[in-house]
Amino acid sequence: MRVRRAVVMASLAGACAAIGTPVQAGLPDKAGAAALLDQYRRSVYAEPIYVEFDLRQMPRRGDEHLYHGRLWGARNGRGPITRFELDAGKGGTMHRILVQGGPDAALWVSDGPGGGSRDEKALLMPLVPGVEMTPFDLQMPYLYWLDVDLAGEKRIRGRPAYAYQFAPPAEFTAAGPGIKYVRAYLDTQYDALMQSEITGADGRVAKTLSLLELRKVGDRWIPRDLDVRNEATRDKTRLSVTAVAIGITVDPSVFDPSRLGTAAAAPPGESVARIPQ
Repeated sequence: MRVRRAVVMASLAGACAAIGTPVQAGLPDKAGAAALLDQYRRSVYAEPIYVEFDLRQMPRRGDEHLYHGRLWGARNGRGPITRFELDAGKGGTMHRILVQGGPDAALWVSDGPGGGSRDEKALLMPLVPGVEMTPFDLQMPYLYWLDVDLAGEKRIRGRPAYAYQFAPPAEFTAAGPGIKYVRAYLDTQYDALMQSEITGADGRVAKTLSLLELRKVGDRWIPRDLDVRNEATRDKTRLSVTAVAIGITVDPSVFDPSRLGTAAAAPPGESVARIPQ
């Protein structure tokens, strides 16, 4: 896949990375692997972004549920930051999360007017009950864990990717989340996180995050679908991007924890590109 320029959400979405600079082929040495990882970290929200999406709860058994949401992403002095809003379908209640990424990570939540409450316990809780996606998947703190090794190379959906294995720090493990390590697969040619596998304390993959499809909008490749799958239950949640605006100006108040409960304005309609179904 030749890519002139793209934006990829690693988890919601999470995070977005600008793709455009090919990286060197072949398995890099330790210093080269560290440089490639740092390049990816810096590419997340290289340009401010606004996204509209559908979040579909897809249990192996039972009814599906559909939620609608928006996110704003940018960078500050601490790293990437994301404001995530989800219509939880409870009489118009909007669930809002502010996720600060980087080495000094933080998380705030709000379900009403006023400021957001800092709540690190919500990191591994579902965004809404029943879905597989969590703030952990948006924040991706493992990308900044210091205990990291290049575990080899693997093909992910037909493309070669470097497999990085991240072990959590002692303070994270002490909080009891039950994560042994996370393996993340970075495309060998472009700054794209193709897949992440979260391994539980028993050494088995507990959850997989997968980038499924890209769509071209103008001269950019936009992520269309991202799956988060519970490997034990086989339930999954799919995030599908429906609209995007890149390189926009975002008011700093959008990322102010004290104003998380206040509605944020979307960018002008003419700057928002609709993603074809």
